[in-house]
Amino acid sequence: MKLDHGSLEDLCRGAAFLGTGGGGDPYIGRLMVEHAMAESGPVEIIDPSDVPDDALVIPTAMMGAPTVLVEKLPRGNEAVKSLRRLEQHLGKKAFATMPIEIGGINSTMPLVVGARLGLPVVDADGMGRAFPELQMETFAVYGVSGTPMVITNEYGDSTLIETHDNKMMEWIARGVAIRMGGAAYIAEYPMTGEEVKRTSVPNTMTLAIEIGRCIREARANHVNPFDALLELLPTTPYSFGKIIFRGKIIDMFRETRAGFAAGRAHIQGLDEWSGVMEIEIQNENLTARVDGQLKAIVPDLICIMDSETAEPITTETLRYGQRVTVMGVAVPPIMRSPEALALFGPVGFGIDEPFTPIEQMG
Repeated sequence: MKLDHGSLEDLCRGAAFLGTGGGGDPYIGRLMVEHAMAESGPVEIIDPSDVPDDALVIPTAMMGAPTVLVEKLPRGNEAVKSLRRLEQHLGKKAFATMPIEIGGINSTMPLVVGARLGLPVVDADGMGRAFPELQMETFAVYGVSGTPMVITNEYGDSTLIETHDNKMMEWIARGVAIRMGGAAYIAEYPMTGEEVKRTSVPNTMTLAIEIGRCIREARANHVNPFDALLELLPTTPYSFGKIIFRGKIIDMFRETRAGFAAGRAHIQGLDEWSGVMEIEIQNENLTARVDGQLKAIVPDLICIMDSETAEPITTETLRYGQRVTVMGVAVPPIMRSPEALALFGPVGFGIDEPFTPIEQMG
């Protein structure tokens, strides 16, 4: 499909929902894509099945703390430079780029690269949501090396990283990103078309468009957008969703620490919802508890949305006084395998609690 401006707006809204609070502000990403398409033409989104098995695909993204983007906007060509330098290192041109995660600005960064370089963007990603660390990807779970990778800042400074495993890649790249001002732009996990098909979460970009459109059309037709969304989810790989809380944000603690946006949100229940929900944050929403009782846990989605409009709210834009609705959503089966949970389930975040699917939560 050729991406148009209407679909781009829907994509950004849907990606903010799937990103469970993380991935950076999609509004910034939308402006970057619009600018790139105005200068270089439309972007083509292709199905993973249309990528030749021997083709080179290089995912592109922003890494760092989403809070940094509030003040430190990208120039717009950083990820392009990272991909070009990685191509040069590999001695081969990329057939396509793709997202590493379907969250926030990282759903749009490959679209900027695709527009600038005339490359198609694969309709898939490596997280099915957003995660804070680079090794937390289905690519890594199922055997793809994240390196060689390139990281570039707004001045064109770049670093080529090669490591013995993906955890070390994250550790070194995080240090580089911190020294580049807390946010930088990467090309990583170079892989074949066969590996794309085997290791990615498929069709998440078109799903984000569908989710964004669902919310927009429900509002336009004066239909409850939460009800519309809960009807849509069972028809997708994200097969289950439910509202787990409604209330008002009464306390927000947030800091940029070690290259991440970390913190906690406290939400006082309103109307029929009683108690206080605490949401733990590391770039994304990791756990949701009401008066200490667990209601949702990573990798399932914990989506904070405006109670009036159902607009998803990213972690860096949470504010005292906002009236919010919190939704829990099941992730696809590829993200719930024992191997996946070992990497980006609760244990991957040092949470001393087993994973319980949202369908089984009380």
